[in-house]
Amino acid sequence: MAAGTSNYWEDLRKQARQLENELDLKLVSFSKLCTSYSHSSARDGRRDSSDTTPLLNGSSQDRMFETMAIEIEQLLARLTGVNDKMAEYTNSAGVPSLNAALMHTLQRHRDILQDYTHEFHKTKANFMAIRERENLMGSVRKDIESYKSGSGVNNRRTELFLKEHDHLRNSDRLIEETISIAMATKENMTSQRGMLKSIQSKMNTLANRFPAVNSLIQRINLRKRRDSLILGGVIGICTILLLLYAFH
Repeated sequence: MAAGTSNYWEDLRKQARQLENELDLKLVSFSKLCTSYSHSSARDGRRDSSDTTPLLNGSSQDRMFETMAIEIEQLLARLTGVNDKMAEYTNSAGVPSLNAALMHTLQRHRDILQDYTHEFHKTKANFMAIRERENLMGSVRKDIESYKSGSGVNNRRTELFLKEHDHLRNSDRLIEETISIAMATKENMTSQRGMLKSIQSKMNTLANRFPAVNSLIQRINLRKRRDSLILGGVIGICTILLLLYAFH
């Protein structure tokens, strides 16, 4: 009986590892597809609208995306089912000495499933955002080309439209880079704030023990507040200047 249950557990682990390996390969291919879609969309935007090849490529990539997304969702569902069976087995296992090891193994497989699920949804969301943006830009390009072919007498206005379109794309990219820099700065400042709080708590403890140091700590705190205000002002001014540069 024990051998049978042990074989059942090993079969479940084997299924979980196999599904995890398949998911890993699928997610790598899925990420490459999304990256190639972004690059090809950027290249297609610079081609002439009379070329139908980009449209065919985009349609093919859309079909590949939908197919791979369905396959990954099915693999995730199957891996979730295997994890559920492993959880049922650990709950019904009657050997307490083995329960800890089984729970550790189960938790590791659950963590892997959670990571794969998060990576899949993140990549899918990025792809959808890129496709939506490119569809919008494609609509703008079609309107511009339609106006250009319809009038044929006002090339100057057409050039202005094209320049404005390029300016909007560059501004969008600049804003995304600015947001990324701001998020990185925020994380860095949060980390530094935690370190400063730890140092401040230690200094407060010293101040309580040595009252003579209290006045020095107060002066340090005042200077720190002043530096924070100056830093906040500089960051605000830089952000305003970047936004003004982006939209002008």
